Amino acid sequence: MSLVILIVLVLGVGAGYLMPADVSGFLDSASTHMLLLLLFSVGIDTGLNKAVFTRIRELGFRILLIPFGVALGSLCGGVVTAFLLSLPAKEGLAISAGLGWYSLSGVLITEAGNPVGGTIAFLANVFREMLTFVIVPFVASHLNYYSAIAPAGATSMDTTLGIISKNTNGTIAVLAFVNGIVCTLLVPLLVPLFL
Repeated sequence: MSLVILIVLVLGVGAGYLMPADVSGFLDSASTHMLLLLLFSVGIDTGLNKAVFTRIRELGFRILLIPFGVALGSLCGGVVTAFLLSLPAKEGLAISAGLGWYSLSGVLITEAGNPVGGTIAFLANVFREMLTFVIVPFVASHLNYYSAIAPAGATSMDTTLGIISKNTNGTIAVLAFVNGIVCTLLVPLLVPLFL
């Protein structure tokens, strides 16, 4: 399945490169509707599994350990990468604080007067989302279901929720959704903190 996702992604990039620019308005609308349909389908699948809600009640506030762990891991990765690339640690932190939300993190960093950092943030977070589609099946089958949430970051509540749900179970899908919401709320707080 990972190979199919990678092939479709590469074909999409190629088609986007060759496609006229005036088609993009239609594609934005179509992708929004498809995303809503995906979320609705995951919701139905989750709602059918009544044990999911019992498990969430049992977890209580511990459910927040995953998103805070994802954020902390991302920030640590940003510091290490900044060191390896001889960048300032604050820049590495700001870029990694995007947690996969490329459309916001790149803009925030660019508007703070760092267009190169904004471009890097945009690309790093786009690649994070693309990589999630490819590695989640491997992570879910060779590590554990909980670890399959981490690569997605903020996107685990929308674009990558389908691949997480498909390769794990209903409980993990709900945890991934919560992770995405919390990470999404953290991005506008964390990115400016490091600028």
